Amino acid sequence: LSAFVVAAVRNGEPFDGLLIALYALAPFAGILHWLESWVAHDMAFRLLTEMRIALFAKLDALAPAYLLRRRSGDLVAMATQDIENVEYFFAHTVAPAFVALLVPAAVLAAVLFYGWPMALALAPFLALIALSPFLMRKRVDALASRAREAQGELNAHSVDTLQGLAEILAFRQEAQRGKQFIDLVRRHHALRLPFFRDLTIQTALVETATGLGGLAVVIAGSMLVSAGDLERTALPLLTLLAMAAFLPISEIANIGRQLADTLGGTRRLHAVHSEPVVVRDGPGVTSADGPGVTSADGPGVTHESDQRGGAALALENVQFTYPGIGAPALSAINVSVAAGQTLALVGRSGAGKTTLAHLLMRFWDPEEGVVRLDGHDLKSWRLDDLRQHIALVAQDTYLFNDTIRANILIARPEASAADVAAAVRRAALDDFTAALPDGLETRVGERGTRLSGGQRQRIAIARAFLKDAPVLILDEATSHLDALNEQAVRRALDELMAARTTIVIAHRLSTVRDADHIVVMDAGRVVEAGDHDALLARGGLYAGLVARQLAGAVPAARVE
Repeated sequence: LSAFVVAAVRNGEPFDGLLIALYALAPFAGILHWLESWVAHDMAFRLLTEMRIALFAKLDALAPAYLLRRRSGDLVAMATQDIENVEYFFAHTVAPAFVALLVPAAVLAAVLFYGWPMALALAPFLALIALSPFLMRKRVDALASRAREAQGELNAHSVDTLQGLAEILAFRQEAQRGKQFIDLVRRHHALRLPFFRDLTIQTALVETATGLGGLAVVIAGSMLVSAGDLERTALPLLTLLAMAAFLPISEIANIGRQLADTLGGTRRLHAVHSEPVVVRDGPGVTSADGPGVTSADGPGVTHESDQRGGAALALENVQFTYPGIGAPALSAINVSVAAGQTLALVGRSGAGKTTLAHLLMRFWDPEEGVVRLDGHDLKSWRLDDLRQHIALVAQDTYLFNDTIRANILIARPEASAADVAAAVRRAALDDFTAALPDGLETRVGERGTRLSGGQRQRIAIARAFLKDAPVLILDEATSHLDALNEQAVRRALDELMAARTTIVIAHRLSTVRDADHIVVMDAGRVVEAGDHDALLARGGLYAGLVARQLAGAVPAARVE
């Protein structure tokens, strides 16, 4: 229309109607552009949401085995930056691609109608711009993938540094840690710079092809005008049309060159989704076969009456090796505990006690042998059902940056305020929370940094009280408690253990002595088994550990 206005002015013809049409079409073009952008971004952000949900679900299924091989900062970069790159590509490529096909095709048809030499001159330059994103594709993709990996390492290092800042300051490692950070930044820069250099070459190629394409149309049109095959007033129109064809296709070319970043992030995401899930849901155990697994309320619903009395546990000829580690963590383990009884696992650090507890939680599956709960292979249980019946109090308690109440409610989100208060009281946490201005609504900070180690430990114990599971695993459950609080919690734990099958790992001597059965482990094997008196009389490893403990060789009178 602008070209027609120019032609009308040159010929002295009226152009009022053309100006009115221009005024009408200008806002309409804006509306169409908004619609295109809105549709593209709506689709892209829906995709982004689904991708993040799918990634979280996959990581949840892979944990904890896969997480041992990846750094949390790298996974955070994957869930944010890598997925954002994929979203950006779809938001700015898929919908504009229709425009990039429609406009050049319409322009070529119009130019061909007025004079095929101009269409012939225009077509190669449009094709060159359309193909430009695929030039040097292999090199650019490789650089982008390596740069994305370097970015993940940089993010992981940053997260580690922030989380361990207190240790870095205490051990005067600021300079060393800073040097490592600078090295990672320089490595990322060294990979990113040639990547953008190649992209700049492609951009220059597009700009050159656009200018030469417009010039080719002008030359071909001028020749047609000189030969009398084209009206003079049509040449500005065709030149503007030709330049209009370059705009959408060059935009797609520019975004297409970012395909390398998209592919780099996509490969990382694909690697996670391609990981085989080692621990999978079993078919389920019916209520007739197991304690409180299913009920009239549906699968996975349990009641307090179902959970009383504990559940029998057994490990039969179990062998397990951590990925990437040659020596087995557990070898030929045969251990059993009857429902309602207490089994104590003792031994030196690294003997395999915590690994055994993780097999009971089915964080891992044994390479050989069978782990049973109430006579049924753990692989037959649904994971949610199985873990609903086991409460774990670990030595290292992870707390989320939320309130004390919210961190306790993780054990049973539907619990009432009275249930939470009872759990807090039984864990000897009530005096501490009563002294806080906000009580149970006090935020604990990231990883519970606002609380002491003992306070974090008591929150973990409160979780176990609230969960009220038939199987209880205590892994150094009172390791961070002072003598006064330990005595209070000890009484509560004794009450809790009385009605449950309990696995006590590396606990204090009083608990070990009172256990129904004691298993002594060393280097992943069971070396002794029996009760306290029998093991002392045997004079083996257990007797030696007890003797060292009583002599004060082991801090805090604890069996390691």
